[in-house]
Amino acid sequence: MQVKNDKKIIRAWAMFDWANSAYNLVITTTIFPAYYVAITTNDDNGNQVHFFGHNFINTALQDYSLAFAYLIMVLLLPILSSIADYRGNKKVFMQFFTILGSLACCGLFFFDAEHIERGIICFALAAIGYSGGFVFYNSYLPEIATLNMQDRVSAKGFNYGYVGSVLLQLICFVFVLMPDKFGLTKGSASQLSFLLVGIWWIGFATIPFRILPKGSPNARTHQHNIIKGGFIELGKVWAKIKHMPMLRGYLPAFFFYSMGVQTIMLVATAFGAKELKMGTSQLISIILIIQIIAIVGATVMSRLSGKYGNVRILILVVFIWIGVCIAAYFTTTVTEFYMIAVVVGVVMGGIQSLSRSTYSKYLPQDITDTASFFSFYDVTEKLSIVGGLFSFGFIEEMTGSMRNSTLVLCGFFIIGLLFLFLLLRIEKKVLKNSEFSAV
Repeated sequence: MQVKNDKKIIRAWAMFDWANSAYNLVITTTIFPAYYVAITTNDDNGNQVHFFGHNFINTALQDYSLAFAYLIMVLLLPILSSIADYRGNKKVFMQFFTILGSLACCGLFFFDAEHIERGIICFALAAIGYSGGFVFYNSYLPEIATLNMQDRVSAKGFNYGYVGSVLLQLICFVFVLMPDKFGLTKGSASQLSFLLVGIWWIGFATIPFRILPKGSPNARTHQHNIIKGGFIELGKVWAKIKHMPMLRGYLPAFFFYSMGVQTIMLVATAFGAKELKMGTSQLISIILIIQIIAIVGATVMSRLSGKYGNVRILILVVFIWIGVCIAAYFTTTVTEFYMIAVVVGVVMGGIQSLSRSTYSKYLPQDITDTASFFSFYDVTEKLSIVGGLFSFGFIEEMTGSMRNSTLVLCGFFIIGLLFLFLLLRIEKKVLKNSEFSAV
């Protein structure tokens, strides 16, 4: 049986975040959105793009493609996690999705205004690779860390991700800001950045693939066809969760506030480029600020949760996110956007890290089918992304403004906050003397 809290294994696990977070920063958050808005905005069609015979607002198409990618993962994850638990080969699936995502990023090297369909497909495949690998990565947390260490280990993973992604972003930043020095155009500098992400992703992922355990087979709990069994196992997980009051109360809160958090992270750059007419260098600098501050935010939130409890800190953070949405609606200057970015940086790392560790700490610590339980977590998160992105894109298409979409996200945060207050009551009433009372 694998010994928990092994420093070498924890570092290797965190390196997976280091490897794939470059995708999250460069492709979904900074250079790709700015590049995409630039090549799909022109005097003839405005911000309309033609995609397989249909016209869309450019940023709405980007939102829809991501929502579709995450919907695919909602359907696949129960099946894949069932196979991983049955055969004990979760690392194989991490490798598969890493290869898929990194190759898709490399494919974006060939994306230009003449090949919109190709670019959007690669963009969606990269999202599938990123999200697919993460469910199996997350499921390692209760296997490699004891209950009292999971907040800290979860924060370590996010911190590695922030540092690694910022390092590659700085490299790409040099090419994008000074393309002439390297014989590049602004467009080709962005395309080169996409290629570098793919190479960085697959290159550093070899470290966790070499060190992490492959997982423990759990064949006795799977008595059905693997395809059908995945959804049966998901149903069994839900049946178990219904008898876990804290987890049952936490998931709806997580679902609704994740609709806001994940969507903001995915559309922030497009918002700045489109609504405030910000240039690529300004957008990249803002995201770098967010990433650097998020490193501190994740660590601080982890320590505060140890003192005040995860739920109370999550309530505080969601309150701040509501303020961010309202502020974004009224933002009209670049300076105001920078101020919002600082606040986002503080709460972004904290809410992601705490969300994962809170779920992990609510699980029975002796379970072996961790992939199935974390599949349920990731399905919940992916559904929230689908709902958030679709809502954001739909409201923009209906009203013609991304600002109106931010108010919808504010509503999601408010619903999530209400569920967190309910969870706090459950914590006080039901689990006052249990092992989860400090969560």
